[in-house]
Amino acid sequence: MAILHILGDIWTFFATYILQKAPYMVGFLTLLGYALQKRKWYDTLAGTLKAIIGMLILNAGSVGLTNVFRPILAGLKERFNLIACVIDPYYGQNAVTQGVEEVFGKSFSQAMTLLLIAFIVNILLVRFNKITKLRALFTTGHIQVQQAATAYWLIMFALPGLLAPNMNVAMLVVMALILGLYWAVGANLTIKPMQEISDGAGFCIAHQQMFGVALNYWLAEKLFGKKKRKDGTEREVKKVQDIELPGFFSIFNDNMVCTAILMTIFFSAILVVIGKPYFVAQGTITADTNFAWYCMDTSLYFAVYLAILQLGVRIFVTELTASFQGIADKLLPSSIPGVDTAVCFGFGEPNAITFGFIAGLCGQILAILALILLHSPVLIICGFVPVFFDNGVFGMVANEKGGLKATIILPFISGLCQVFGSALIAGWVGLAAYGGYLGMWDWAVV
Repeated sequence: MAILHILGDIWTFFATYILQKAPYMVGFLTLLGYALQKRKWYDTLAGTLKAIIGMLILNAGSVGLTNVFRPILAGLKERFNLIACVIDPYYGQNAVTQGVEEVFGKSFSQAMTLLLIAFIVNILLVRFNKITKLRALFTTGHIQVQQAATAYWLIMFALPGLLAPNMNVAMLVVMALILGLYWAVGANLTIKPMQEISDGAGFCIAHQQMFGVALNYWLAEKLFGKKKRKDGTEREVKKVQDIELPGFFSIFNDNMVCTAILMTIFFSAILVVIGKPYFVAQGTITADTNFAWYCMDTSLYFAVYLAILQLGVRIFVTELTASFQGIADKLLPSSIPGVDTAVCFGFGEPNAITFGFIAGLCGQILAILALILLHSPVLIICGFVPVFFDNGVFGMVANEKGGLKATIILPFISGLCQVFGSALIAGWVGLAAYGGYLGMWDWAVV
């Protein structure tokens, strides 16, 4: 009986201080992974601490982002009955973190458990590739965290029966199967496009727009690619590299600069529309505050806290990924690693990436204006990651197969889809009320 009592106390401590605390759950998973690899104790300790600290940094950025965003959300809601929602993976992750306990009575740390089980599902699907025909292993840990968070919310919303207290295990199994299949199948669809673009470099895309990459690759070839003339010759396709671009386009390739520009434009406009009197009445600023300066300062803090979020994610994901990667490498000798979209940017035409980004941004802005004119209850705000990493890679793939026309038209359509799809989904499932949705192509369209 004494042993059972001790075991019960250990489990209670574990459930209270680790399972329900995302930073320490991530630390525990990292510790477990390194222990299974038989790493030296001091390497294991260092990796575990870095994973925990990375999550605590992420939480600090999340709190800062929420504190800056909350008065703006409140102002839009009070004055115009609008809900503002930023489409960005980090804002989406932040929304789930803030709302999952309030809406579903669940802990965000369970999303980390979901990540682990879904990754195991991905490993098993690749391990038995002779049966499944799937070879892609999803290795981008920070993307897995964002998707695990969003999937956690979406599946609980779609299948409320899994919320029963006795269904915790069933819920995680269902979620892990869906997410693990998405990782394996989606990344596998990008093997052919990436092998062609990189001249067989041996990687595929493991990100948020895998179905989008496969579809745009196919559309660019079918609609805009080389076609045979009646005389049997092939019609040449004009590509982006055949024209010259001004040098200032290069600034849009910098994440922090582009985020600062986008956020300043969009949030300053929103703050001006809400008006200085509202913020004075709320006690946010005083009557003698320079409102133009306040708008710029507030907008720039979105880029600051987003950078803090990204730093935290990079730190803990590096350790979490490394702790499981050794096991995966030993078990999966025939696999192809799925990597971040940024890797493929080193092989494609740089100007095509910029063209795709700008065309996608134009599509997003047009869609946002349509939402305003149609009096949509959810106002979408552009985020850097979807507009750049989705439409940039679409532009690169489209240019390779369909040339300049495909590079402009397909990302433009993608921008429309990102905004309209995200507005519908985020408003429907309730994530918009917490200020963010993942918003990238697969999660806004598929």
